[in-house]
Amino acid sequence: MPAVGQPLPHESAEGHVTGGARYIDDLPRLAGELSVAFVGAPVASGRIKSIKTAAARTAPGVACVITAADLAGPNHFGPIISDEPFLAEGEVFYLGQPVVVIGAETPEAAAHAKKLVKIECEELKPVLTIDQAIAARSFIGPERRMTSLLAEDDQAYAAAFREAAHVVEGRFHSNGQEQFYFETQAALAAPGESGAMHVTSSTQNPTETQAVVAESLGLGFHQVVCECPRMGGAFGGKETQSALTAIMAALVAHHTGRPARVVLPRDDDMNITGKRHRYQTDYRVACDADGRLVAAEMHFYSNGGAFADLSTSVMERSMLHADNAYHIPHMRIVGKVCRTNLPPNTAFRGFGGPQAIAVIENALQQLAERSGIDAWDLRRRNLYRDGDPDRQLTQYRQIVREHVLEEIFDQLDSDSDYRARREEIKQFNTGSRTHVKGLAVTAVKFGISFTTKFLNQANALVNVYTDGTVQVSTGGTEMGQGLNTKIKQLVADEFGLDPSRVRVMSSSTEKSNNASPTAASAGADLNGAAALDACHRIKRRMKDYAAGLLGSAERGLTPAPEHIRLEDGLVYDNREAGRANAIDFGKFCAMARRERVDLGARGFFATPGVDYNRETGRGNPFYYYTTGAAVAEVTIDRFTGELTHDRTDMLMDVGRMINPGIDRGQVIGAYIQGVGWVTNEDLRYDDSGRLLSTGPTTYKIPNVTDLPRTLNVAFIDNPKQSCNIRRSKAVGEPPLMLGIAVWAAARDALASLAAGRPFDLAIPASGEELLMRITELAAPHDAGRPQPAAAP
Repeated sequence: MPAVGQPLPHESAEGHVTGGARYIDDLPRLAGELSVAFVGAPVASGRIKSIKTAAARTAPGVACVITAADLAGPNHFGPIISDEPFLAEGEVFYLGQPVVVIGAETPEAAAHAKKLVKIECEELKPVLTIDQAIAARSFIGPERRMTSLLAEDDQAYAAAFREAAHVVEGRFHSNGQEQFYFETQAALAAPGESGAMHVTSSTQNPTETQAVVAESLGLGFHQVVCECPRMGGAFGGKETQSALTAIMAALVAHHTGRPARVVLPRDDDMNITGKRHRYQTDYRVACDADGRLVAAEMHFYSNGGAFADLSTSVMERSMLHADNAYHIPHMRIVGKVCRTNLPPNTAFRGFGGPQAIAVIENALQQLAERSGIDAWDLRRRNLYRDGDPDRQLTQYRQIVREHVLEEIFDQLDSDSDYRARREEIKQFNTGSRTHVKGLAVTAVKFGISFTTKFLNQANALVNVYTDGTVQVSTGGTEMGQGLNTKIKQLVADEFGLDPSRVRVMSSSTEKSNNASPTAASAGADLNGAAALDACHRIKRRMKDYAAGLLGSAERGLTPAPEHIRLEDGLVYDNREAGRANAIDFGKFCAMARRERVDLGARGFFATPGVDYNRETGRGNPFYYYTTGAAVAEVTIDRFTGELTHDRTDMLMDVGRMINPGIDRGQVIGAYIQGVGWVTNEDLRYDDSGRLLSTGPTTYKIPNVTDLPRTLNVAFIDNPKQSCNIRRSKAVGEPPLMLGIAVWAAARDALASLAAGRPFDLAIPASGEELLMRITELAAPHDAGRPQPAAAP
């Protein structure tokens, strides 16, 4: 039976449940190993007047105390804009920004030394919010604009709004979100010969980690190896920000010649690492009397934090997903990243997509409330339509093709029993004075590829051994998402082997050089394709050798590589009845080696057809789209604001799944993480820039009580999908956006109380937010909230 398509257990499942899977903190202590800690900036914005380290340097057990003055290389890094210092010098830009790194014999000695370091700053007034940044004209990168083909005509664009039957406008707020990976940021650095450095890091991006460690130490890239055995979760938070811990450990190892390890405490991790970007969006969206969208204008402002990190790319993806699954003929989008005195915000599952999709889904709910058209029908009639030239072109001029969006809505309409439940909810809300229910559907059309062209590449190394077993190394990193399991299944099928005979190795820059981060939901697409390319190279050699070995003039079998099969652990010529000439795969590999057949290969893959010009906002940034929809039902207590997640029905097109068990887990996990963002997860800072929600007691990730009481997850067949590896589709990020359905259902519930009055609902729709909106809607009509200003 082929391995692809089977729900095989995660390759580390046993280790996960028994504790046998080792993470950075589990690795055995090395001889002479030092513990690493850091001292951060005491204010969010200020000028450093002095750094006093003398007492710390002479404290018991302290091996080194390092400041920016001790760096051998440049003191700035950044994946896009090199504006972030390894260690602060001269100025500090966010509370807790690393200023001093300490290496000590024990964690206790390091903690004691931290207290002895004194950093004196001239405190400046911090910029913390988007509004403050706009007022101060504090931005990161250039303003970006994107205009659909029809919206290039100013008169036609203005007329689309002027002649529309319904126009909604306002300001939409969505808060950030903490990645809350189980394993905090961690790294172990071990010095080698001739100044070399080996870094074991919990990172999504070994190549970037290799580069920044080399730069901070003044080394060549060839002197640094970065390895990632596995991560205990990442969700985007370890794409770039794992660099700081790797640098800290490497600095101590470099200065002392001893191994050094850092594992951040949870509070430190949450205090200094970036999160999902907070957004503030001014919008206008218009439709005609039949509910057809005619025009949209969106001005996105994100809180990027103190340094660029990936903020400009996150904003770019927001602009690319402002349409979500809906065709909007006239569309203009503007994006600005605000620079503030918070830790630099970074990648998070969805990478800017959720913030944009929430805006258009909010507008669609408002248009439904305004027009009287059921929100389901309004969405259904605005979906992109495959093959329809009038309904398939995005605002960035890419054709949306080979999708089943309309089929998803039609099947989900029936499967979820939406119409009958809508009537039941109306009756419930009419009769209940204590609770109110809501029901909503939202969609997702998520583009798959890195929007930066050169990142859409991968390489892999495949080694076949003479006992018939296989090792695979790729640049992809395993963070629990099942990438290694999928690659194992792909490679096993290529050689006709049981998956137990294939092992996927730790990601390492010495085996996979110049690799892209494991992100953008493209890990299996890129690395799986590269691994198969390597397999194909080896198989061609194997078949050429086997053709001569198994061909027999006596039996009329001339050597023919096209007739050689590798199946069921055997190598045979399929012209021989009953596989009479079959050779065991392991035995065959041993024979091939003796005949000097190369049984190893490096594979490479570059995503075709991806070509986007970010200066013009036009082109094809995506290889394909993963699509889906979800129907969510909620109940809200009108006296407390408590939300109960009653039911969700999800339907996804993820192609032909390589591993249905893993993909189902990814869909559910992503959805619940999205639900957390739109309901309970609420980041709060005080006026000094200090994060107040620094752990699970104050920052509420989804609990078992937050899960839907009924969860139906289904997958739709898409016979048109053919471009990707084994006709599969990316699954890691797209379902997160469907969590917005719960927020939309909460808004639908409040709309039943609003009696036609306009109202706002921010993300997250926490109990406090819901209760405030309920209280406002219960007030007399003339005592409602002031209406937001029109979009600029």
